[in-house]
Amino acid sequence: MTTTSYIFGIASALLALIVVIELLRRRSLRERHAIWWLIAGLLALIVGVFPSTLVWAASLIGIEVPVNLVFFVSIGTLFLVCLQHSSELTTLESKTRTLAERVALQELKTRELEKRLRECTAVAGESTHAGSNSTREPGTSSS
Repeated sequence: MTTTSYIFGIASALLALIVVIELLRRRSLRERHAIWWLIAGLLALIVGVFPSTLVWAASLIGIEVPVNLVFFVSIGTLFLVCLQHSSELTTLESKTRTLAERVALQELKTRELEKRLRECTAVAGESTHAGSNSTREPGTSSS
């Protein structure tokens, strides 16, 4: 491993960790979403600082080319992130559907209450108008 690639690996891992931590600090990223990115960043930093750990882990698992282990772990991490997002998306879709149904029911109730209110107002207006006509003396006009 050349010095340039060694420094580039460490710098990339540190940059990834800094970005994730900054997004957490600004509340642009929630903790439950940042977990996998923090784990990936820490693993990348460990491998960047101690490249022999990648060779050791690859030989321990039985992978001949250590870079293949990096690809495998990367794909596994992305798979877990996608799985987590799919799970949360399903939950949010269910909540959205429930909220839409509740809003529809509330709108229906509001329309029914407004209709009843108009009917009651119309009936009350007619009875008030009829009551004012009945209190007049016979032979007088309303105009």
